[in-house]
Amino acid sequence: MTLTQLIILALIQGITEFLPISSSGHLILLPNLTGFADQGQVIDVAVHLGTLGAVVLYFWSDVGRAAAGIPRLLTGRIDTDGSRLAFLLAIATVPVVLFGLALKVTGFDDALRSVAVIGWTMLVFGVVLYWADQTGGTTKRSADWNLRDAIVMGLWQAVALIPGTSRSGITITAARQLGYAREDGARLAMLMSIPTILASGVLLGAEVAATADAEAARLGAIAAALAFVSALATLAIMMRLLRSVSFTPYVIYRVVLGIGLLIYAYT
Repeated sequence: MTLTQLIILALIQGITEFLPISSSGHLILLPNLTGFADQGQVIDVAVHLGTLGAVVLYFWSDVGRAAAGIPRLLTGRIDTDGSRLAFLLAIATVPVVLFGLALKVTGFDDALRSVAVIGWTMLVFGVVLYWADQTGGTTKRSADWNLRDAIVMGLWQAVALIPGTSRSGITITAARQLGYAREDGARLAMLMSIPTILASGVLLGAEVAATADAEAARLGAIAAALAFVSALATLAIMMRLLRSVSFTPYVIYRVVLGIGLLIYAYT
């Protein structure tokens, strides 16, 4: 892998991980459309760790609150804001873990890595995001998050394992449909990404730990650092824009890209 390819991969992951436009879809498209070799799982793990670090740092107060509540949660007590947040994040993560394991065991995940699938998911779920953003209420805040909403958002998040759907996009769609304001819905979606990315990183990391060498580790460190910086900048910009801008620009991007990919795939 060349340094140029590594930089492009890390920047794409960092920029697209938290925007509602699907990081996995873009990473799959890169070798399909450019002829680049597949980056391999070491780089996948590295860029995931980079984006994980970015979201943890950006939402440090919420992360710290949830982390402080874990000991109480482990003893069966959900009587503080922190333990309640940790509990809801755990509940919201269960569907994507179970669905992910099912895809992995059956091998069906490889069958979904096609340009046509990504084209359809980009287009369809872009339209669904627009519908939810335009019709959803704005009465709920992140502090109103409850068990029912965590389950609903968790189920929607599991759908994001289909490439091109976008994990952040589908959870934001669910939050807007449930009546959360844009910024609050995005905050919940980003917090939900932490245990999801962590679970994915642990799964992939266990597979590559025995095969990684010094050169792979060096390239992985570069990729993680680049993904961290680009993800942190993207998060800051998106969260600021959501105070005054809807999700329509992302929808337009998804629809145009989806149509273009479908034309490419079927012709």
